This record gives sequence, C-alpha cells and structure tokens, in this order.
Amino acid sequence: MSDGALLEVTDLHAYIGSPRGVVKAVDGVSFTLQHGEALGVVGESGSGKSVMARAVMGLMPARSGRTGQVLFQGREMLTMKPKELQGIWGKQIAMVFQDPGRSLSPVVRVERQLTEGMRRHLGISRSEANSRALDLLREVGVPDPERRLRAYPHELSGGMRQRVMIAVALACEPDLLIADEPTTALDVTIQRQVLDLLRRVQVQRRMSLILISHDLHVVAGSTDRTAVMYAGRIAEIGASRTVFQDPRHRYTDALLSATPTINHERHAPLNVIPGSLPSPTAPPAGCRFAPRCAASTPDCIEVQPPMLSFADDHEAACTHPVNTKEGELVGR
Repeated sequence: MSDGALLEVTDLHAYIGSPRGVVKAVDGVSFTLQHGEALGVVGESGSGKSVMARAVMGLMPARSGRTGQVLFQGREMLTMKPKELQGIWGKQIAMVFQDPGRSLSPVVRVERQLTEGMRRHLGISRSEANSRALDLLREVGVPDPERRLRAYPHELSGGMRQRVMIAVALACEPDLLIADEPTTALDVTIQRQVLDLLRRVQVQRRMSLILISHDLHVVAGSTDRTAVMYAGRIAEIGASRTVFQDPRHRYTDALLSATPTINHERHAPLNVIPGSLPSPTAPPAGCRFAPRCAASTPDCIEVQPPMLSFADDHEAACTHPVNTKEGELVGR
C-alpha cells in the first residue's frame, strides 16, 4: 500500500448480471486516497461512479461480482465476510446517499436513527448517545435540534433530511465519508450549504471524503483531487484545479465545454457531446469515448489507451491529449 494512503483501489472490476447480459459497470478502476484528502468523482449518469463506491464498500446487489484489490487501512475489503464489513460500515466508512427520503426510515424517529449506530459501534449509553446526537444536529446546522430529534423524516424538509443523513454518517466518527450525489434533489441555495458543510466537517475532523457528482461545479470547489469517469473507467485524475483548468483527456475537455458558465451568451446554443455512452454489456475494445470524439483515430477504436502521466501527479488515458505543451514529458 502507498505510504500515507487510507484507501488504495487497484484494477477494480464490478459486474452486475442483467437480462441483456453482464453489465461491466466498473472495469479496471485504480486510485488512492490519502488521510484527510477530498476526492471528487465526476462523469455522466451511467459512467459507473455510484457502483464504484458501492463496490468499494461491499454494498453490491445480488447477481453481482467484484475483482481487483481494495485496501482500506491495509486490510483487503473484497475478501471480507459480511460480519466483518458490518463492523466497518458506519464506524470506519460511512456513506451519504443521494436520496435521504429513501435512506432514512419513514417510521423511525430521527433520534433512534442517529443513536442506534453509536450505541452499537461505540458501546455508549442511551443518554450519552442522545447528547451526542444533539451535538451532531447542531454541527450540521439543524435548527431547534431538540424538536428535530423527536421528529420523523417526513416532517422535515429535503435539506433538513440531508443534514440528518450527514449527521447519521458522522455519528461514529468514520475515517472515510462517501457522499453519493448528496445535493441532487436540493435547490441551488441548499446545495451550496450542504457542500460547504461537507467540506467544513471533513477538514475539521481530518477525515477523508469521496464526493460523487455528475455536476462539475459541485466538485470543483469542494475537493483536493478529481477523477473523471467514463463508461466504467477513469479517464483522467489529478488535482482538481489542474483537471478543471488544464484538462488533458478529450472527454474532460468536452464535458467542460458543455458546461454553461456565467459568461455564456444568453441566446447562444450550448455545446453538446454527440452520441451517448456505449453499452455497458458490450463496450468497445479501445477508448470508450472514441465513438464520440472528433479527434479519434483507428488506434483509439482498436487499442485501449494507456494512462499517461503529466506534471504534478496528473494522469489521463488519452491517445491524443489536449493542451499538451511542446516538449512536455508524457509517459508512465
């Protein structure tokens, strides 16, 4: 395992059985996550972001399989038994799902949903757990926490439910928090509040964070590094500032070009990426973005491109990278 790495994922594959064949949802993903680091994972819907997170945690559905290596604090998670994983979920790795309305039980008060994990994993009394629950609700910005603690999830707004979901995830002070599209169902103002909350809590608690989103703006200002996924693979990874300001993969460049900015002319048409994601049951042999890429050549279609290394720990799997400087060393 790399020095200082909390999580190291190597050649991770996650397959799901379906009536149309085997879905190669994650197909050879590798990355590391350091202690206290925030990693953003972006890409179109269907690119494999959420399945990758669930494969790391061991939350895969029935008729699925995983291969590769997932080392968390030096322990291999892919070979862990369900009981071992249950000892890690919540206590060491926690997850915030995109729909708190489905993640929180509608028939259980917020108090029990917050304290149950603490009492099981931390072995504390009910009164101590209740006290910690109140502190957590205050920490995540829930007003009148005493009243919200006695409420049912349906009595709270979408933003409040998401804050409660974050409090539940933080209850046992995990080393790693995975936030899967945590702002999807929220309006823009609440989105910003939730993102600021996640970043603040992550820094204050010195925990690691994986923030998954299809929205580049969500990730750009909230993470240290960003991985761009496309059709089950990582297309590009590097420091967030570098990836967004100096992209190398043609897909990343196309994504950024298709993202509206404040300077966009009001009536000017938006840039679009032609075509759609390839079939996950029969992906192309070479670069999976090649059928949609204006710069693709026969080699791109036939041969899977290697991951090229650029300056400042910046990598991209592209045969014809953009923004390459003259004389820049490219290789791995």
